[in-house]
Amino acid sequence: MAATAEEKEDQDALAAEWEASMAGGGDDAGGGDDAGGGGDDQDDLAAEWEASMAGDDGGASDTAASSAGGQSTRVLNQDEIDSLLGFDDEHEDGGSESGIQAILNSALVSYERLPMLEVVFDRLVRLMSTSLRNFTSDNVEVSLDNIASIRFGDYLNSIPLPAMLSVFKAEEWDNFGLITVDSSLIYSIVDVLLGGRRGTAAMRIEGRPYTTIERSLVERMVHVMLGDMSAAFEPLSPVTFRFDRLETNPRFATISRPSNAAIVIRLRIDMEDRGGRLEMLLPYATLEPVRELLLQMFMGEKFGRDSIWETHLAEELWLTDVPLRAVLEEQTMRLSQVFNLKVGSQIMFSATPDSLVDLRCGDVTLYSGRMGRKGNRMAVRIEERMNNRSGDS
Repeated sequence: MAATAEEKEDQDALAAEWEASMAGGGDDAGGGDDAGGGGDDQDDLAAEWEASMAGDDGGASDTAASSAGGQSTRVLNQDEIDSLLGFDDEHEDGGSESGIQAILNSALVSYERLPMLEVVFDRLVRLMSTSLRNFTSDNVEVSLDNIASIRFGDYLNSIPLPAMLSVFKAEEWDNFGLITVDSSLIYSIVDVLLGGRRGTAAMRIEGRPYTTIERSLVERMVHVMLGDMSAAFEPLSPVTFRFDRLETNPRFATISRPSNAAIVIRLRIDMEDRGGRLEMLLPYATLEPVRELLLQMFMGEKFGRDSIWETHLAEELWLTDVPLRAVLEEQTMRLSQVFNLKVGSQIMFSATPDSLVDLRCGDVTLYSGRMGRKGNRMAVRIEERMNNRSGDS
């Protein structure tokens, strides 16, 4: 029992000492007598710790920026991204391109570099005005809206449906083209050819496929246009445009790769209060055989050629004096033997009076003959003409 009492007293003493140490620690941490002061100091310490952490982050970011060579880390907004890619509305309205879009389209060859193309299609407009008047027995006016360069894939995506796409082939150029007839012109042609009254707009029935009669009438009109196109290109280069097929789905009218460049000719056909649009597409691959002719500024232009000067030069060439040498024999000697030659040294040739003699102009052997005499002069009688043989040096 005595041992138990002593142990209890020791435990009480340790507890009292622990409480005293805890109380002293609280006063030292708080820096005052009240607990509220200790709480404020803890808040101050937390705020100071956050500030130091922010400072460390700023230092790290500054270090990263300095290590990157001082480059800005500003994030682009949507307008700046559109401007960089060339999709902003301002440039689209102005007609000029910028950014990556301008780089991609820089490979397109402008139709303005083919001056003769405008002459050909201006002739086509006049021919179509006459032929369509005879075809429809109505007052038809054909006007050229514009000529533009475009990629084939972009053109297929821009075709307003429903429409009829006629694929034709240029026989002499061994390539294809495309004629797109919009729905307004289709219904107008059908209405005119089937006896529709003048002064009334053509009735449109949307949401249904084109009938066999409509396809047949449009195909007849396309045949007339292809004949006019052949006549328009006739003064430049004879070509026959042959109708290949008629499609209503642009995917089935693919005649070129989507990234290939092409020229689009947009025409407007008006028949009093009826009419519509017509588009002709010619890939640059189709026009490649006549590209040199399309580069002309006027019909019949010859690049860098003058027929008068060519004729004069040809006449003067016949009057030119050229030296002609008769080579009796050639012998190959060592350089040491050449240096040992002296006055009176003899060089023996293997030529005989019957050996052939070469007549040369410069290094080119023109003729070969036999040596002889005419009067008091040495002469050579030509026996053979050497076309592609050159003299050995």
